Formats: sequence, C-alpha cells, structure tokens
Amino acid sequence: MALLDDHVREEVKRELAGLPGAVKLLVFTQEFECDYCAETRSLAEELSELSDRIEVEVHDLLGSKAVAEVYGIDKIPAIVVLGEGDRDYGIRFFGVPAGYEFSSLLEAIKMAASGDSGLSPEAKEALAGLKNPVHIQVFVTLTCPYCPMAVQLAHRCAVESELVRADMIEASEFPHLANRHGVYAVPKVVMNERVSFEGALPEKAFVDYLLAAGS
Repeated sequence: MALLDDHVREEVKRELAGLPGAVKLLVFTQEFECDYCAETRSLAEELSELSDRIEVEVHDLLGSKAVAEVYGIDKIPAIVVLGEGDRDYGIRFFGVPAGYEFSSLLEAIKMAASGDSGLSPEAKEALAGLKNPVHIQVFVTLTCPYCPMAVQLAHRCAVESELVRADMIEASEFPHLANRHGVYAVPKVVMNERVSFEGALPEKAFVDYLLAAGS
C-alpha cells in the first residue's frame, strides 16, 4: 500500500520538478526487515517514482557490509542521500523520515541535487575555517514541529563542509542512543559526542557550537 496519498504525491512531484542534478538514495535494511524498514524503503521508492532524477539503491546491512562501512551505516533503517556523480555530502537519516521529517528528506534531496547549502555568506565563511571533522547527530521525533529546523540546518552544514557529517536519528527507533545521550526533549543535537544542546537554534548559534565541537 502506498504511503503517500494522491494529493501528497502531486505536491511532492511539483516540489521535485526541475531538480538540477541526479540524486541517489541508498536505503539500508535487512532480509527480515526491522521496525520501519519496510516503510523507509517504500517511502524512498515512491519518491523515485515522482522524479526521474531520483534513483534508489537498496542494500542489506549484512549482505552489503562493505558498502555500509564506506558510508558509516551501523544501524537500520537508514538512508544516505548522494548527489550528482554519487557525491557524498554526509547527509544521513536513521529511522523513517516521515511525519514532520518528511520535509527534511525533501530538502535534503534538493540540496544534494543542487550542491548548494543555502547557508548565509557569514556561515559559509565560518565553516571554511573548520579544521577537524564534526559528526552531528540530531535526535528527533516525528511529531515534533521544531525538529526539521535543526535537521535541515545540520544537513546544510554537511553540504557546505566536507568535514561535517549530519545524521537525523529518530529517537524512539533507537532508544539505546537516546538514553546514552540523555535525550529528554527534542530536537537534541550532539556534536562529536561532547558538545550538545536542545532546541532549534538560529544559524549563527548552531554554527558556533559546530566550530566549538571541531576545535
């Protein structure tokens, strides 16, 4: 059964019309699909039906272990969003990007297709000075209206800097991670396992935390 109804499909089709570059969605699942694995795969496949610029490649986490290691995939369901020429911008989704996070997936596709982060000139200049890798984990729930702001900003930073990787993590699907990082409210952003904050911050404050994590 389709996850997207006809009305949503038409809206998404219009939003994805004219993508400037090709996008590949690598979906990681397993033979006996986990909770939300089937939904995640189906969602990606439905999006590929709505744009001829979107390709979906499905991988079994264990059967494609080498591929999973290349992209740092250690849990499922997962989606890696690649741009033109399979360029990896560091955009990751762990857990089904449904609910409010569906908009984050659409934005990630558009960013990967264009290669443009959409950040302000000031933020771009600041990230150009980043010296060390930063791994951003944004913990969300699918009913949180503020979470996409944090996820999309993290993904914009990943597109802008090759030193940044940004993961959306659906907290209820990965409770062990949520517990480890003390996720009691969302969005909760964790950078390099040592810098963290709650809430959807403005761009400058978010980048300041990122630079601190990379210092």
